[in-house]
Amino acid sequence: MEKKLAFLGPRGTFTEEAGRILSLGQKLSFVPYPSIIEVLNAVSKKEVAYGVVPMENSIEGTVNSTLDWLIHEVDLPILAELALPITQNLLVAKREQPLPLSAITRVLSHPQAIAQSHNFLRENLPEAAIETVNSTALAAKMVSEHPEEPWAAVGTRLNVEIYPLEFAREQIQDYSNNYTRFVLVGQESLDLPVSRKEKTTILVTLPEDFPGALYQVLAAFAWRKVNLSRIESRPTKKALGSYYFVIDIEQKMDDVLLPGAFAEIEAIGCQVRQLGTYPFYMHQTNS
Repeated sequence: MEKKLAFLGPRGTFTEEAGRILSLGQKLSFVPYPSIIEVLNAVSKKEVAYGVVPMENSIEGTVNSTLDWLIHEVDLPILAELALPITQNLLVAKREQPLPLSAITRVLSHPQAIAQSHNFLRENLPEAAIETVNSTALAAKMVSEHPEEPWAAVGTRLNVEIYPLEFAREQIQDYSNNYTRFVLVGQESLDLPVSRKEKTTILVTLPEDFPGALYQVLAAFAWRKVNLSRIESRPTKKALGSYYFVIDIEQKMDDVLLPGAFAEIEAIGCQVRQLGTYPFYMHQTNS
């Protein structure tokens, strides 16, 4: 039986593109879900074998719903990570006469896509109403289904291939160096290609009333010369000012260095939970 991979749908999202890149060569069927939470829940409940969700954008930062759900609601290891270059485009329904920008009254897209195109939208469509939806692909679908309306969507080039849309403007993102990190999660291993870069992600809970605890955590890696690429605090949801710390380590789990660092951290009363040790891939495009 063919295994399934869930992604943030509908068809044509960056998440679907990331999923197809990460699973290249695998025999998987792709199943769209309407939200990040539903993707993660589907994997947790074993409705599907794998899921792909966005984790962080280089411009707008962490996708909080992904990180918080992985921390609080499901226990799913990260199997791989992909950094995908993101280009945003202004899309309109196909018409006999092109729709001028000045005629557009409504712009729909995912909140991240709107934020990544903020300057363009402010300068070129100052009077248009901005409406956020669950995905760029859903925005594209809604615009294509209402060709009589002067609406536009911010979305991917793939949307033009799937829906009866055309470009009003291409590459409207505010920054050219725009990448989103997507993670592949699942309870089963997947045969992935070798990567030159490996990562390990952990969740650290600090002990209460221990001054300098975070410094001690970082010192455990520093003196071992283990590089950290990210440290981020997320609320524990237990009390105001109470945080977890998510730490990305620039190497895969080994038998000596990382277990030694974790043991040192736990010795001062911290809790350490591994969220995954996995390959990292950087996707390049020719566009």
